[in-house]
Amino acid sequence: MTAQRVQDTTVIRPAPRPAATRQLVCLGFCGGGTGPYRAWTSVLDQGTDLALVCYPGREGRFAERFARTWDELVEDATEAVLSAADRPYLLFGHSMGGWMAFDVVTRIERRGGPLPYALVVSSCNAPNRGLTERDRFPSFADSDSALLDWMKTIGLLPAYVRADPGLLEMAYELMRADIRVRDTYRYTPGATTGVPVQVLWGRDDQVIEPAVAEQWRQVCDGDFRCDSLPGGHFYTPDVWRALPAHIDAL
Repeated sequence: MTAQRVQDTTVIRPAPRPAATRQLVCLGFCGGGTGPYRAWTSVLDQGTDLALVCYPGREGRFAERFARTWDELVEDATEAVLSAADRPYLLFGHSMGGWMAFDVVTRIERRGGPLPYALVVSSCNAPNRGLTERDRFPSFADSDSALLDWMKTIGLLPAYVRADPGLLEMAYELMRADIRVRDTYRYTPGATTGVPVQVLWGRDDQVIEPAVAEQWRQVCDGDFRCDSLPGGHFYTPDVWRALPAHIDAL
């Protein structure tokens, strides 16, 4: 797959800023697309471009099949991030996307770069713990109604989707495909990163373990900081809308 093809299908720039000197590259969370990040263009300065990675099976890549394993999705995301790396970049991942961002960075490190100048992981436990029941949120065993409640709570389902049985069925399919991939996650023993890392987490998030800072520090060889924010897994609405303001490297 050529770099241009990857750019055309997987890297979305909601408000392109060709003159920007750096970019914030974001990886999605379980069941999500690029939509929840798009409003961040309004809180980024003009020197920062926003680049959103779209996973297969959704949005402009709707015709492609979903990734079937974690490793397959990491490879796809790595290609996308490298295709976007035409200037200094910061890599961000939320929830499942935090583990994805960590694995993308370690894979790029093994290949010799170009590396992000910082890695920011949000609302996710440290990868070296492996996948635990605490991380299986939402769960593949959840009913459609439970998944619907979760997707409504985090704003994944606009009213027009909830009103259309066909679109709603597609939303369930996407969520379960991502859960299936997440549940194949395995930490690579000994994997660490030398890229500066910032961990963000919500003080009321029941998914995050109390020792999140100490556990993440074990896989970080470079500069490290950990910051708690108001709210749960997606913080408070106001914090989420302005989350880039809490990223130290920006």
